[in-house]
Amino acid sequence: MIPQEILQKVRLIEIKTRHVVNDIFGGEYHSAFKGKGMEFAEVREYVPGDDIRDIDWNVTARTGKPFIKKFDEERELTVMLMIDVSASGFYGTGDTLKSDLMVELSSVLSFSAIKNNDKVGLILFSDKIEKFIPPQKGKSHVMRIIRELIFYKAEDQQTDLSQAIEFVQKVIKRKSVIFLLSDYQDVHFYKPLCHLNNKHDVISIKFDDSSEKEIPNLGMIKLHDSETQRSIWVDSKSKRLRELMKIAVLENDKTLKRYFDKNKIDFIPINTESGYIEPLVSFFTRRISN
Repeated sequence: MIPQEILQKVRLIEIKTRHVVNDIFGGEYHSAFKGKGMEFAEVREYVPGDDIRDIDWNVTARTGKPFIKKFDEERELTVMLMIDVSASGFYGTGDTLKSDLMVELSSVLSFSAIKNNDKVGLILFSDKIEKFIPPQKGKSHVMRIIRELIFYKAEDQQTDLSQAIEFVQKVIKRKSVIFLLSDYQDVHFYKPLCHLNNKHDVISIKFDDSSEKEIPNLGMIKLHDSETQRSIWVDSKSKRLRELMKIAVLENDKTLKRYFDKNKIDFIPINTESGYIEPLVSFFTRRISN
């Protein structure tokens, strides 16, 4: 029996994200992701203007009249959500944590997928695989995914993107759309992610918070790394120190962006203050126009 409190929270996420799917994105998801190919539908008699490459020569020979093969786009896709549940996701200086946005965005993507009759699967990871739900269709399956996203408590706190990437390579054999949601507090994933993108359609979504770039002037402050559990004291009154820390974060972002561009991996940066709707709309618009 699922407690009423859990059902209520899942229902609230469903209501909020279904509105986004139905009223904001509409058919963008359908247009942005093509099916895995074309499947045969029927043959029909040739009419002037048809592509002669589509002529079915066997039927044409039997009937004595030219016939062409007609194909329909095979729409069904498999969508995998790879969600970073390490400790650094539970950070945000405003009203919203990175992990909150991950839950909402994952719900939007899940409902968009089932609306188009696609399968959805889930991988939760830290520095190990925390949870794997194989891809399936249907609302009840998506509601299970949302429950796990809201209430799952990670066993480990650190991040190992490469291990998660290797896992999905093993368990997902057919070409899929893979959304990788993380704040990318790791540096050992570059080569594995390239390999994954060669086989699948990978969309990398990075979550950050403005305070990670702009440290406020508050005097001596304690900075705590939630993944390593290490803390240091720094003097935030030092303009030089604040500038150096900002430069380090910006340089890391530039390195990531260059990597994604060079390897043709779709990239969506999302900030806890501005939310995910505008970046996701921009992403769908780019995909549709390409």
